[in-house]
Amino acid sequence: MKLNVEIDCTPAEARAFLGLPDVSALNAHLVDEMKKRLDANIAMAAPEELMKSWLAFGGQASEQFMKMMTAAAGGGLGGAKGR
Repeated sequence: MKLNVEIDCTPAEARAFLGLPDVSALNAHLVDEMKKRLDANIAMAAPEELMKSWLAFGGQASEQFMKMMTAAAGGGLGGAKGR
């Protein structure tokens, strides 16, 4: 036997019928907070801001990055030689 039940209702009506709480106010608050944080972080990702933060470290940042990459590449090669 096959039984199909079709219910035509809105999501709010379905939540009320199932006894689920209305979280639309909480959802709106979370969305607003995420928008604020996204807007703040977009400003930090601007090329001018990135260059300011990179240049604040001087040449040390690029040297440290190169050392890290060299160590990572050397570690990968060293493991292959030992086999």
